[in-house]
Amino acid sequence: MKKGQVFEGIIERVDFPNKGIVSLPGEEKKVIVKNGMPGQKVRFVINKFKQGSPEGRLLEVLEKSPLETRDPVCSIFPACGGCMYQTMTYEEQMKMKEGQIRRIMDRAVIGEYMFEGVKASPKEFGYRNKMEFSFGDEYKDGPLSLGLHRKGSTYDILTASDCRLVHSDMNRILVCVLEYFRERKVSYYRKMQHTGYLRHLLLRRGDTTGEILVSLVTTSQEEHDLKPLVDALLHLELEGMIVGILHIVNDSLSDVVQSDETRILFGQDFFYEKLLGLEFKITPFSFFQPNTRGAEVLYETVREYIGNIRDMTVFDLFSGTGTISQVLAPVAKQVIGVEIVEEAVEAAKENAARNGISNCKFIAGDVFRVLDEIDEKPDVIVLDPPRDGIHPKALPKILDYGVERIVYISCKMTSLARDLEMMQMRGYRVERMTAVDQFCETVHVETVALLTRKAQ
Repeated sequence: MKKGQVFEGIIERVDFPNKGIVSLPGEEKKVIVKNGMPGQKVRFVINKFKQGSPEGRLLEVLEKSPLETRDPVCSIFPACGGCMYQTMTYEEQMKMKEGQIRRIMDRAVIGEYMFEGVKASPKEFGYRNKMEFSFGDEYKDGPLSLGLHRKGSTYDILTASDCRLVHSDMNRILVCVLEYFRERKVSYYRKMQHTGYLRHLLLRRGDTTGEILVSLVTTSQEEHDLKPLVDALLHLELEGMIVGILHIVNDSLSDVVQSDETRILFGQDFFYEKLLGLEFKITPFSFFQPNTRGAEVLYETVREYIGNIRDMTVFDLFSGTGTISQVLAPVAKQVIGVEIVEEAVEAAKENAARNGISNCKFIAGDVFRVLDEIDEKPDVIVLDPPRDGIHPKALPKILDYGVERIVYISCKMTSLARDLEMMQMRGYRVERMTAVDQFCETVHVETVALLTRKAQ
């Protein structure tokens, strides 16, 4: 087997996150082919070897999978990288994700543990309350597009005018913005040359409130009159209501949505969302679970796993806008949240006050450093780190507290598996584990683990 060789084969299974496993006659090593579904017959080219294992790039799906029993629900599937599995039934998607988790965790967990399956999202479609769309073109020098990346491409952008992951309000806003800039032939930012104006359209919409925040992200390389765009957006017929339109200037060389300067073109720079009876103020960059209804299932699971915390101090590490802290506060003595994003911490404080919660304290800073400065000692700890898990220098400090129970929420199961190794070495055992499918049609899933300290 050599680079450049083309083969055909059937994807036996898909490992996390999207690694299709293909066996070839006469070949000892299996080939990893990304972006396929279990049961598909595919044609692929060997494009690299990673640690001696061959990886192939998908060229063509020759035969559909027997699991593909539904028609696509949008116009750009399967080319778009936003969805992976929409032609599979939702039940089959959850079954596949359960298998992925078990294959990783059965190797990572020492001893017996209770795996409680994958919990469904209350909404399979239209669940996302946040979406970052990119400006670009679908092919070199093509017309302006606005949407999501083509699968396996860093540059090609497919216009997602009928995306089913989001509410139809977001699609109407996307089409309005795209038509506005197409008519005026406005340039988009080219990542290699670092030239151009349009970068991203960041949309956030409260699933329970219908409040919408529109953020146009551009460079400062050009000046354009955006007042007609604001007028056009405000005259759209929407189910929800636009409460703020922002112009965010971002001259970063990296392809990341961030703000060098934020200008309010209309309304305010925040919106409100409700979750488990609490109200949260959310700003453009503050973290909030992207699936509101799924987050309710997730946080109810955390509340169940953490057990009786009356008269206890809870540390909520990597606390974001303080959603978990405030869900736990009514049944705890006090909750202390630590979050590195200052904007999120300010929002958390404001949210707690708005919800009449007085036993939460939020601290801005890196968990690794903040733990040295906190006088209080936790009785239980909740961990909800970024995708890459907990920094290897921070994890020992967390474990030094020696609390009886830790609940770990992970959006990347391989990061969880890595962190479990140290946690188990330090005297913890995995009691229970489940998953909440907050990201239907995609490769992602939230995993929740309860760890308890072994008797010394």
